[in-house]
Amino acid sequence: MFPVELPTVWAGREKELAVLHAAVEATSQGRGSVLWVEGEAGIGKSSLIATGLGSGTGTPEVLWGTADQLSHRFPLRVMLDCLQIRPRSSDPRRARIAEFLRDRRPGLFAADDVAYTATEMLVSLVDELCTDTPTVLVLDDLQWADEASLMLWHRLALAAEELPLLLVSATRPVPSRQDVQTLRAATLRRGGTLLPLGALSADDVRTVVTGMLGVPPGPALNRMLGRAMGNPLYLRELLDAMAREQTAGAALTDGELTDDAFERVPASFAAALSDRLSVVSAATAQMLRTASLLGGEFAVTDLAALLRRTASDLADGLQDAVAAGIVVGVGDQLTFRHPLIRQALYDSVPVALRAALHCEAARALAAAGAEPLRVAQQLLAAGRPGDEWTRTWVVEAAPALAARAPDIATELLQRELEASQLDRADQAALTVELARVLLDARRHPEAADRARQALTVVARADHRAEMSSVLARTLFSQGRNEEAVDVVRGALGRPDVTATWRARLLASLSMFERASTGDLDTADGTARQALRVGEEAGDAFATAYALTDLWLTHSVRRSHDAALGYVDRALTVLGDAPEHTDLRTLAFDSRIFTLQNLDRWPEAEATLRRARDLGQRVGGSGQGISAVTAAVLLYWLGRWDDALAELDAVDGDGTGITYSGLRERGPALLWHGVAALIAVHRCDSGGAAEHLRAGLALPVRTVADRENRDFLLAAGALAAEQEGEPARALSLLSAVLERGPGEMTLLHQWVPELVRLAVTVDDRPAARVALRACRAEAAAESRPGRAAAAVRRCQGLFDDDPAPLHEAVAYYRSVGSPVELTGTLEDLAAVLALRGQQAEARTLLGEAVDRYDALGAVWDIRRAEGRLRRHGVRRGVRGPRPARAQVGWEALTPTETRVAALVAEGRSTPDIARELYLSRRTVQTHISHVLGKLGVRSRVEIAREALRRETVSGAGS
Repeated sequence: MFPVELPTVWAGREKELAVLHAAVEATSQGRGSVLWVEGEAGIGKSSLIATGLGSGTGTPEVLWGTADQLSHRFPLRVMLDCLQIRPRSSDPRRARIAEFLRDRRPGLFAADDVAYTATEMLVSLVDELCTDTPTVLVLDDLQWADEASLMLWHRLALAAEELPLLLVSATRPVPSRQDVQTLRAATLRRGGTLLPLGALSADDVRTVVTGMLGVPPGPALNRMLGRAMGNPLYLRELLDAMAREQTAGAALTDGELTDDAFERVPASFAAALSDRLSVVSAATAQMLRTASLLGGEFAVTDLAALLRRTASDLADGLQDAVAAGIVVGVGDQLTFRHPLIRQALYDSVPVALRAALHCEAARALAAAGAEPLRVAQQLLAAGRPGDEWTRTWVVEAAPALAARAPDIATELLQRELEASQLDRADQAALTVELARVLLDARRHPEAADRARQALTVVARADHRAEMSSVLARTLFSQGRNEEAVDVVRGALGRPDVTATWRARLLASLSMFERASTGDLDTADGTARQALRVGEEAGDAFATAYALTDLWLTHSVRRSHDAALGYVDRALTVLGDAPEHTDLRTLAFDSRIFTLQNLDRWPEAEATLRRARDLGQRVGGSGQGISAVTAAVLLYWLGRWDDALAELDAVDGDGTGITYSGLRERGPALLWHGVAALIAVHRCDSGGAAEHLRAGLALPVRTVADRENRDFLLAAGALAAEQEGEPARALSLLSAVLERGPGEMTLLHQWVPELVRLAVTVDDRPAARVALRACRAEAAAESRPGRAAAAVRRCQGLFDDDPAPLHEAVAYYRSVGSPVELTGTLEDLAAVLALRGQQAEARTLLGEAVDRYDALGAVWDIRRAEGRLRRHGVRRGVRGPRPARAQVGWEALTPTETRVAALVAEGRSTPDIARELYLSRRTVQTHISHVLGKLGVRSRVEIAREALRRETVSGAGS
């Protein structure tokens, strides 16, 4: 049942209804789409949608959500209502999401983004619902939707084409919101359909009225109906008012108004709504005014709690309200028949009384066990600081609110702090919670100010230690490492610091010391002290934090075996506990990094799969590890298309990265760098320029920034070489050698390119500096690994000696490092050609070119052939290389082929993600690529194409 009243007579909307019917039919056949319905309040948007969805030939499942002014600031509120996410849902998927949102708390280490994870879970749910049956999602009154719901709607719109999913939004042009206008433009740009609804014409009004009355309207009635200005809702209210007059006395005769009735019929829409209320008792009208405090949709149990009555006490009045057309039932909820009816009721309550009633509603809902967001909604609507009960509730609910809606938690806490006559205890409690919330929201300067304030008023030792930690972390995040060190040391100097907080402070101090001075021995000593105290205190977080510190210092020293031992211990300590998701993600990232440096590539891939499997089981989003980390691993494994799919699945527009998304500059620098480097290799000048421009615009302030810029520097250098400026390329790439004390940056990944460029421009001093840096890196390795192999490659280039290059080739073949192997094959071929060994050079060149071709590395092929051509070596008469297929089944990468096969089996995106150990968003990216390459519009068509190929293949065999 739809939460709207359907008109008995339709006129003037035939074209729009035809569009809706066609969209429903296409959805039933597997082709999704997006419709954007637009028009003023009361113009008939909701009724049109309900009629169009209810009278089509298809039978999709319809889920409907309506936003309103009370809920528009609460993240995902309207989408949670639309998708029926409730703790007691009979659908375990929905109940699991509700439980996640109810129980989630802010992370202790890197601010776990609950809205991000919840969005991923909701997108996965929609995907699974669409796999079960074609689905329609309606978001009504979109102009009031919260920002997170708009972002989710956009995510679903991007996927609608590949699912049996019809998205329908209804919105008013006023109030105008920039984010809504941006979403509108993006929707229409991607092929969404705009359905603008205007006023009904005079002929259409006449048709509607004739259908309702059974006779055409006369002149006087026509004048009265002109007050509606072609607005269907206004028109209906006027006709209903006349019908009530008809009941009271003769108002209409053969479609004409009597003279006295003309005076009695309401002259305005507001008066018509008031007139409608007159048909119910005064008690019922008052009950409805109270219900309007709860929003456009409300539960009877909430209304009963607010009125301090039982649900059965309200039954008669609510039934009268339904009969009067004021509210309608939708599942286990009631909703006002139109938002304007609810608004009229709400506005009829005096402002002062309304504020008091909202405060009273907050208490009643809290006592009834309502979720904190619903209580917070009432406190916000009250618009004023509360009393002692309110302050106590806000402090207790702040962690839950911070996880779901940090801005709301911030506003409530700030408002209570601004109240007069706060005692020291209240001030301390509120300030501590506000500092926590601001840190979780990554509002670092504000969090620092509040933490300093808290330190002047808190009495509890654990609060003092925690606020010192918050202050230090905010300073560290701003690159103010020395100040962070001073704050932590000051906190550790207090005699009342608890063992748990001593361990956590020491663990953070180790990280700050490394960043501040680069003194690894000092950082090591602090980390070992943190480890000892953390283990004695039994604090898993502090223990694992200290172990990751030791992983970091040993990785910087290139003691990779020891580093691996520390990170494995950290993962064991953390286990599967959901409260440590953030730190565990960092530990998995770290393990993959170390395995890469040990050239244990299969184990690195296995760790990626393990992390994602755990992420799907614990976190729900299927991420479990950074998409950037996965992309770097896939880059070195030569799976560049898969690396790009990982990067494409990340929101790089600032809405998303931590170490599992993109809000910190370090991962953002790396994200742009990997994408830019692949683009330059493939001669994608547009993509390269875009990522280089965006990446180079990011400031480099912190240690993490400097450690993550190497791919960006390599991309810039390769682009300069491609433009015929090898000397500038050498200068740009030389910046990787500027590594400060204690910094992680891996030089051996880039030094062979530095030596090659230096040799190309005959800059022997620069080549010698690069070779020396690579030797120092290799000497630091606890056992010979990637750096040692890079030294052999550099030495061969520097001396024009094929022997060390042969050794490097053999090593890369043995460990399975395809990108480094291919570059070394080119270098070896060039040195052999210089020495006159053309036959072997030609063979190696052929292998290198074939490998580059598999990568799509167009520029590298040109460079390799050019280097060898100068020495008289060509690949021989092999004819032009066939261009890589751009469309059709042959254009699919191996991963895309596997994804397509699973789509053809009817598997949902979350199922495919679990099968292939990918994130859900990466799978969606692969599906989008498959649709584009095959030139089809839906998963159903992918399945048909797969079946056709199977049939053709079977016939051919």
